[in-house]
Amino acid sequence: MLRQISEDVRVNLKDRLREVRDIIRQSRHDGSGEASVLREATSHLPPFPGRGIEGLLSHAASAVDEALSIAESFVPHERPIRVDGTTVKGLGSYFPAGDEEQQLSAERLFRRDMYYLTKAVLAGLKIDHARIHEAGFAAVHVAMRKRHGDLLAALAAPGAGLQAIAATCSALLVECLGQRPIRFGDAPEAVGDRALDASCLAPVVLACGLATTGRDGAPEPDMLEIAILAADIRRERIVQACAKANPVDELTPVFATLLAHLP
Repeated sequence: MLRQISEDVRVNLKDRLREVRDIIRQSRHDGSGEASVLREATSHLPPFPGRGIEGLLSHAASAVDEALSIAESFVPHERPIRVDGTTVKGLGSYFPAGDEEQQLSAERLFRRDMYYLTKAVLAGLKIDHARIHEAGFAAVHVAMRKRHGDLLAALAAPGAGLQAIAATCSALLVECLGQRPIRFGDAPEAVGDRALDASCLAPVVLACGLATTGRDGAPEPDMLEIAILAADIRRERIVQACAKANPVDELTPVFATLLAHLP
C-alpha cells in the first residue's frame, strides 16, 4: 500500500513538473515560446516602464529552462529511444496476470508508453499546447483492472481471438475518455470535447490492439501512423459509439473490423 502511494505521488509530481516546464518554455526570451508572440502583437505600442522587467523575467525563464535541460541530461530516463509503431506493446504486456510486483511493473510500463505514444499522436495530428498527464493513464490502468476483469481474463485465456482483443480495446478507449489524460487548455471548444479526445486516444488504443494481434511478428515502425489514419477514417463512427448507453458493446465491432483489415 505504501509503495503504491509513493508511486502515485511520484507520477503526480512528474505531471506538475512538466506543467511548470511548459510554462517556463512559453516565457523564453529567444522566440521559442508565447512571449515572442506577445512581443510581436505589442511591438507597435510605445514602451512602458515594465518592459525592462518583462525582458529580465523572460531571460530568467530561459536560464531556468536551460538549467533544467542540463540537469535532465544527467538523470536516467525511462523514455524509449524512439517513439513509433515499435514502441507499443500488446495488451497482455500492459495487463498481465500476476502478483502485485508484476502489476506495478505493468502499470509503470503502460503509463510510460501511453504518454509517449499519445505525444507522438498529438504531433502527428499537429495539435499544440496539449498536456498529457501520466496520472490519468495510471487511473485508466486501475479502472481496467477493477471494471473489466472479465475482459482481461478472456484476453489472457488460451486461444483468445479478435473479438476478445476488440472488446478490450473498446473498454480501454472508454476508460481513457472517462479519465481524460489529455488536457487541451482552457479553450471553450476543447473543454469536454469527446470527439477531440477520441481523435487523439483512439489511435493509441488501436495500436495496442494491432500489437496484440501480432500477425506479422515484430511490430512495424509505421504501425502508429496506420492507426492514426485508420482511426481518423472511422472517427465519426467511434464518437457515435462512445455516446451510446453501452459504449463498449458499440465500439467492439468497430475495433474488430479495423483489426481484421489492417496489416
